[in-house]
Amino acid sequence: MFTTKQLVAVLLSLLVVGSLAGVAAAQQGPSAGGAVVVDEGETFDGDLDAVGGTVVIAGTVTGDVSATAGTVLVTETGVINGNLDGVAGSVTIEGTVNGDVSLAGGAVFVRDTAKIDGSLDAAGGNVQLDGAVDGNVRVGAEELAVGPTARVGGSLEYDAATATVDSAAVVDGGVRQVDGLVVASPVVAGAPFQFGQFEAPVIPGWVVSGYWLLANFVLGAIIVLVAPDFARRVTGLGTKKAVRSGGVGLLAIVAIPIVLLLLLLTIVGIPLSLAGGVGFLLALWVAGIYGALVLGTWLLSLADYDNRWAALFAGLFVLAVLDFVPLGGVLEFVVLLVGLGAFALALRGESGDDGDESVSAPDEGPQEGSPMA
Repeated sequence: MFTTKQLVAVLLSLLVVGSLAGVAAAQQGPSAGGAVVVDEGETFDGDLDAVGGTVVIAGTVTGDVSATAGTVLVTETGVINGNLDGVAGSVTIEGTVNGDVSLAGGAVFVRDTAKIDGSLDAAGGNVQLDGAVDGNVRVGAEELAVGPTARVGGSLEYDAATATVDSAAVVDGGVRQVDGLVVASPVVAGAPFQFGQFEAPVIPGWVVSGYWLLANFVLGAIIVLVAPDFARRVTGLGTKKAVRSGGVGLLAIVAIPIVLLLLLLTIVGIPLSLAGGVGFLLALWVAGIYGALVLGTWLLSLADYDNRWAALFAGLFVLAVLDFVPLGGVLEFVVLLVGLGAFALALRGESGDDGDESVSAPDEGPQEGSPMA
């Protein structure tokens, strides 16, 4: 099973980068397309909000930089006079940032040529610090490595599964491990990025749950109306083969992100990874709807009642309530696994047992004693 930090590293790349596949736009930017680039010797005046497959700062940006991309790179010649906020599959800083840096990525690298005048907050699967940071450093990661050339003017606080700090590294404020460390959230697209270990604006839980209850019911209604037979097959698998469905769902939710992340690390596989990430996220949403339908069907069966609309609403309502119940997230995850597994098995052509309504009885010849015998 993945730890929370591993899921951050994997899902961050797929959720943020995958949803932006093939799209690049800058509210203010030197280019629009697959890459947003400030070339060496070029100066961009003002704040740069960049969204693209790749964002490269090789010149000078006089204001803040907010970047959401597959890859963010500040080269040795790159200078950012303001703050840097980045969310990406990988972020590499080789140049100078005169303000604070807040990063979230599958991998974060601060090279030995990097100079950050402010503080550094970073979260990712792998964080490597080899450069100079005048302020404090806070890191939440699966793996943290502080090299011999690292220089930190303030303190270094971290929460990582594995951490190595070279004895030659200089940390004026000391090094301290902090369980459950919260780092500052990068501000992208004009709003704080909310994921994993980051702080985020507080929205009442009932508002979020009510919104998703309505949105999921609309999507569920569409699913049931468009493919009723398939929905019955998934429901049959989820209720009558729950253990098998859950096992298949667990395998899928672990294996697929790993494959997509490995593809993301290769140039040839990047388009496949991005498209696959979007598809997988959509599949998870649909699987969650099917899981709710399975749950609702099972609950109504306890009262010998059968109505697909009532089952859909009942399942979604129970899942919404679980948001406010201790360990409710665990139960929601189990429902998702069953829904995902039943969905995958149904796509393979499997169905529930003979009691499943979606399984038609085979054609048989006339029976003795029938009018056609």
